Amino acid sequence: MAAPTPVPCCAPIARAPLAETEAAELAGLLKAVADPVRLRLLSMIGSHPGGEACVCDLTDAFDLTAPTISHHLKVLRTAGLIDGERRGTWVYYWIIPETVARLGALFIPLAEPAPAAGPVDVELLPA
Repeated sequence: MAAPTPVPCCAPIARAPLAETEAAELAGLLKAVADPVRLRLLSMIGSHPGGEACVCDLTDAFDLTAPTISHHLKVLRTAGLIDGERRGTWVYYWIIPETVARLGALFIPLAEPAPAAGPVDVELLPA
């Protein structure tokens, strides 16, 4: 019976293990986007023409009350994923690219996968 073919190793997703404080910060960001409504809001704001979206453009996409949408936006803002500014009656939101990029960096491999292990040449020492 032939030996199983080795599977190529995956590329590492981090240069080093996360420090406790960094893990806690990233966990807070992940928690903020772990809700489907907040994840949709973040994607809608980030993909809106001009780089910012009026809350009036966001609320119609959901079957939720305005206070509920405001709560979700507040969670994203408190996490540092978005920022906003009141202009007259409406609030306009934009993403904070550096913070969103921190999340994305968790899932981008740093290198190509290692090549599959081939036969190893072993030089035997005389007995």
